[in-house]
Formats: sequence, C-alpha cells, structure tokens
Amino acid sequence: MVGGQRPGVVPVSGATGGRPRFDLPEVDAFTRPYWDAAAEGRLLVRRCAACGRAHHYPREFCPFCWSEKVTWEPASGRATLYTWSVVHRNDLPPFAERTPYVAAVVDLVEGPRMMTEVVECEQGGRLRVGMELEVAFREGAPVFRPRSR
Repeated sequence: MVGGQRPGVVPVSGATGGRPRFDLPEVDAFTRPYWDAAAEGRLLVRRCAACGRAHHYPREFCPFCWSEKVTWEPASGRATLYTWSVVHRNDLPPFAERTPYVAAVVDLVEGPRMMTEVVECEQGGRLRVGMELEVAFREGAPVFRPRSR
C-alpha cells in the first residue's frame, strides 16, 4: 500500500487532481468489504439467511423480510441487461471525459437489480434488452460488458 491505498486504486472518497469525484461513493465500515472485494476484481451481494433472497445495494438488513441475518456472498458476475440510456452530456467529474457512456440497469443472476455502466459496447449500438453481460472493474468499481462466451 502507498499512502494507505492499494497501488492503482483510486480512493473512493478522495479527489482527483483537486476535483471531487462523483462516480464513487463514500466508503464506510459497513460497505468496506464490498469495495475491498471490488478493488480485487470480485463482486459481492448480500444474502438473507432468513428468507434466502439476495439484495443489492448493500444494506445491514434484508429489504424483503427485514431480518438482520444477512451476510456477504460472492456473486457470479453474470447479468442480463434490463434497460439502458446513452448519456451524451454530464458535466460532473469524471463523467465529462467519458461521454458518451451507457448508464444501465442490469439483473444479476443472483436476483438483485443493479445500476451500473456498460462498457465495450460502441455507445450502445450492440445492446438489446435481455442480452448477457459480465462484470468488469474500472478503478475499483463494478461495470459490465457484453459477455464473451
């Protein structure tokens, strides 16, 4: 670690070049396992021991049955595309440098629906509802790309 950060990992609550980042959330003690796993190229979800359902975004309780018996679990990284939109303008850093980009909602095979970005898709031209995607990681954050068979 250099300065408390892993090499090549942008701090999620830090600034880049003196400018705040709006693409990565603040990490707290509860979400630290999720972000540490993502920095290592692993996607996690939470699963409830009481009702068996997985959920995302990470919460300390089950949003379905309200049980507090939830644990972290590795996700497969596979998903299907639910919907998307090609964003042509976003002035917040670092989005302006990425435009156009594909903001999307995907259904993880484990069940949860997740907001994300789809990359490697030629500005959305190849996308279709229900297409298979796989997780990739950019600067320690999960994004998705068309699945290679």
